[in-house]
Amino acid sequence: MTEERLWTKEFITTSIVNFAIMLSMYLLLVTMATYAIETYHTSTSIAGLVSSVFIIGALIGRLYAGKQIERIGKKKMLFIGILIFVVMCFFYFLSVSLHVLIGIRLLQGIGAGISTTATGTIVSQAIPSKRKGEGIGYFSISVVLATAIGPLVGVGLLNIFEYSSIFVFSLLMGIISLILAFTIRGSTIEETIDDEVIQQRSFLSSFFEPKAIPIAIVTLVIAFAYSGILSFITTYAANINLTKAGGFYFFVYAIVILFTRPFTGKLMDVKGANSVAYPSIILFSLGMIIISQANSSFIFLFGAVVIGLGYGNFQSCTQALAIKLTPIHRMGLANSTYFIFLDLALGLGPLILGSLIPIVGFRGMYLLLSAVIFSGLFVYYILHGKKDRELTQLDIKRISS
Repeated sequence: MTEERLWTKEFITTSIVNFAIMLSMYLLLVTMATYAIETYHTSTSIAGLVSSVFIIGALIGRLYAGKQIERIGKKKMLFIGILIFVVMCFFYFLSVSLHVLIGIRLLQGIGAGISTTATGTIVSQAIPSKRKGEGIGYFSISVVLATAIGPLVGVGLLNIFEYSSIFVFSLLMGIISLILAFTIRGSTIEETIDDEVIQQRSFLSSFFEPKAIPIAIVTLVIAFAYSGILSFITTYAANINLTKAGGFYFFVYAIVILFTRPFTGKLMDVKGANSVAYPSIILFSLGMIIISQANSSFIFLFGAVVIGLGYGNFQSCTQALAIKLTPIHRMGLANSTYFIFLDLALGLGPLILGSLIPIVGFRGMYLLLSAVIFSGLFVYYILHGKKDRELTQLDIKRISS
């Protein structure tokens, strides 16, 4: 039997659009707090709000996109999101008050949430059924590369130029995304659903996909632990006199994922999600222990390798699961449901963990998070793992029939 094509023009173009938006997003996330402090002479707490309010906007955008994408259509939703994102980029060049800046960040986050929900839906429906795990694995690499390259580009631009260079780069990424979006068809299934059908749904199912909620809850637990890495790993590295290693952490993490996700995606498609999820959770917990005890650059970066093998592959596995468990016309809602829980974990995690660090220290926090991750094994088993084998066999029969 001929294997269905994965690397179609639709898949490649949508992945590039997603990468460009995410790159701009992470570029701004790591620089806006410092920009607020230096430009507006504000406190660190307000500066943190300037940076993180973007995540709140993204959550709002995902809620809206998940509910409306069936009615409006994927391609139109993508254009709406990118246009909001690009227009807000222009406002960075104006002399505005701090309150207006916070509003700009909120609106741009809404644009990013809408557009990335659309790209995730377009790709999910373009991937052949029997290659969902592999396809989502490749697609999610666009996010991994953005999280690794974005901070590097941001710091590099600031070292050479001024903050205006950050805004110019972000604007260029938005314009590139907009141009490429014109070539995306986004029409693999019926674009819209009758208003009457949508109105008959319950309030919960209008904003969330019920079939995706269990795996999204698992993701919430595991991603909460990862927020400790995302927000504090460079500060921790400086605290233990490994500043140089801290600068390479996300680079090493991204390289590991680039080499492993293609294999783990195929493994998930053939053997089921359990074959990837259980080892990934265990490796993530082990990696967190290694990080907590690191006393040299080698040990520190070895921890990055293990966490890349663990969380890096767990994230793509659960995203693929959220999609595979959902009817094709509800994939937009499944994507938004998954990322709402993910964003909640990454957004609320630093607030909770930040209050914990003064009590237990960085090493103590990472040790405690390793226990949180390990508890995720049981959460996963209860909410999905115990029925994964049966679902995988049914999926194989459905595809082969």
